[in-house]
Amino acid sequence: MAEDPIAQSEISALTRRFEQGQETTAREFGIVKSDLTAVRLQVGNLDQKVGGLDEKVDQLTADVSAVSGRLDALAGEMRTGNAQILELLSQLVGRNPDAG
Repeated sequence: MAEDPIAQSEISALTRRFEQGQETTAREFGIVKSDLTAVRLQVGNLDQKVGGLDEKVDQLTADVSAVSGRLDALAGEMRTGNAQILELLSQLVGRNPDAG
């Protein structure tokens, strides 16, 4: 049986299209793979930054707690000072300011 030149031509054309499709698919797969690698690197960097922020937030929380403790102590000292001022002013009520 002789080979059909039209069939051979069609087979060659289909083979070329298949090979071109494979090349395109391989090229696009390479691009997607490269993009995925870049995204993984960015996610890793973001993860590190979030870890750093966690540490900073923990430090800020500790600092705020320390400041709050100092403010509470200062408020106590102010109450004591105000009470002493009131006591001294109460002792002065009715006294002659010119009396020594």
